[in-house]
This record gives sequence, C-alpha cells and structure tokens, in this order.
Amino acid sequence: MGQITIKQSDITNEQVDAIVNAANTALRGGGGVDGAIHRAGGKVILEECIKIGRCAIGEAVITSGGNLKAKKVIHAVGPVWSGGTRSEAILLRSCYAKSFELARKNKLRTIAFPAISAGAYGYPIEPAAKIALEEGIKYKSSFDEIRYICFTAHDAEIYHRIFNKMVSMGEEMKGEA
Repeated sequence: MGQITIKQSDITNEQVDAIVNAANTALRGGGGVDGAIHRAGGKVILEECIKIGRCAIGEAVITSGGNLKAKKVIHAVGPVWSGGTRSEAILLRSCYAKSFELARKNKLRTIAFPAISAGAYGYPIEPAAKIALEEGIKYKSSFDEIRYICFTAHDAEIYHRIFNKMVSMGEEMKGEA
C-alpha cells in the first residue's frame, strides 16, 4: 500500500515519475503552477501540448517531463470556482481521477499534485484539499507514493489537518479505485 505525503515545496523540483500540472484548456502554459512547469520543463513540453491540442475541464493528458526531474507531466484541467453552482466539485474530482488513471495506465509509481484549481481559479482551499485527498486515498494502493505539494505553509497546514481528520475517521481504509 502506498503512502501519502504532504509538504510545502516547489512542485517543479519533485523527483517523481509524474508531476501534475494545473493546466488550462489550451495547454499553453500560463501563470502559477502551469507557467512554472512550462518554464522549468522547457519547450519540449509546450511542443507536445501543441500536438495534443486542447484538454477539457475535468480531463487530463500526459507529456514527457522535458527538463524536469519528473519523467512525465500530467496536465489536468480543473474548474474555475463559480460559487459551487456549476458542477465544480464533480469536475475537480474528475481531473484528479483522470490523472491517477493516466499515471496507472503509464505504469508510473510516484506522483505529485499541486492544489488544482485552488490558485488563480479561485477554488476554496479546504474543499479543494478534501477532494484531492479523498481521491488520493482511493488510488493509494496503485502507487508507491502520492505527494501533495503545497506552495504555501498555510495550504500545507490545511492539507495536513484535513488528512489527519480523514485518517482518524477511518476514511483512509475505504474502497480502492
């Protein structure tokens, strides 16, 4: 059974099989995590993204890791927060699940996630972290390690608090994907 790790760090420095990019639908880089991954990974990632074309909200695609320490980048498109009235939770859960499925299909054993949609897309960090962790717990047995990489200490504290609450309630033992 794999382990779940939560830490504050720069996701572009993670040495894992795959890092997940909080991408936009055009797959062209941008601000925040997306821009940082494209800058650190180099032009090969952008070239592969251009060949793929677009990615729908709630979906994910995979490219090489370019110049990153990670072998692959999974580009997951989360929803923009609109108050919770436009299926945001369903779409966010889907982009985590699709990322795990792509990693599993590509036989990747370690994966690192940012807080998808919780930055520029405005998704509140607590419900975003809960969804991320619930999906991680479902897929934990398929991976050696699932990392949640938080950009700020504040976000890392929220992830730790929510995860500890889930563990104490026994949610970590619920069904595997």
